[in-house]
Amino acid sequence: MTSSNQIDWPGAAFLLLIPLLLACKPAAAQTFQFLPEVDVYTKLHPDIRFSFQAKETREAGDPTQTEIGPSFDFFLKPLVRLKEVTAFDLDDSKARPLLFSVGFRYVPSPDKPHVERLELVATPHLRLFAKILLSDRNRADLDWSKDQLTWRYRNEVTLERRFAINSYHPAPYVAAEVFYQSQYSKWTTTALYAGCLLPLGKHFEFDPYYEHQNVTNKRPNEQFNQFGLILNMYF
Repeated sequence: MTSSNQIDWPGAAFLLLIPLLLACKPAAAQTFQFLPEVDVYTKLHPDIRFSFQAKETREAGDPTQTEIGPSFDFFLKPLVRLKEVTAFDLDDSKARPLLFSVGFRYVPSPDKPHVERLELVATPHLRLFAKILLSDRNRADLDWSKDQLTWRYRNEVTLERRFAINSYHPAPYVAAEVFYQSQYSKWTTTALYAGCLLPLGKHFEFDPYYEHQNVTNKRPNEQFNQFGLILNMYF
């Protein structure tokens, strides 16, 4: 397959998946859910990247929602120790010791006013023993909805390791995330993830994952088992 054909495929996949994301409305009482997502990344400068995200999500007690919007990522210079464990990773931000990101998301909801969200993210990366990569994502969400401002802090720690199967290099990972929400003044949600990054050529990567989420801002607690599939595209 030529490089020109590779570039045509992600555009087609993106156009096909956006309507799916916007139209998908799982039942409110559903415990097991499927959450599709598309992320497109393009380099503007060796240390600056633009990305666009569209996904279905259900987090921290919110109903199932669509999130759509852009981000700008800013990197520090890569480190040799990190480049050694991320050599076959399509996401070259993981070779950087620190990533800053500023993003905007439009979040429509089926049963309440839409949300306009500012996302601020700082993610350090650290190489551990046995070529394991640790990522510690610190994210603040500032949400505006009908003149009301709320915020939440999210901390996600991910451990991943890339393996070689002949010339193929998948990367299984596990992650844990906690949420603090201003409207409840407490830590409300714990989420556990397990998945695997599956590269496909030089530009595509699939990320199938399982998530178990425990939400404590209501009584009784709510628990969700979610299966997601992310399509990452890098240019």
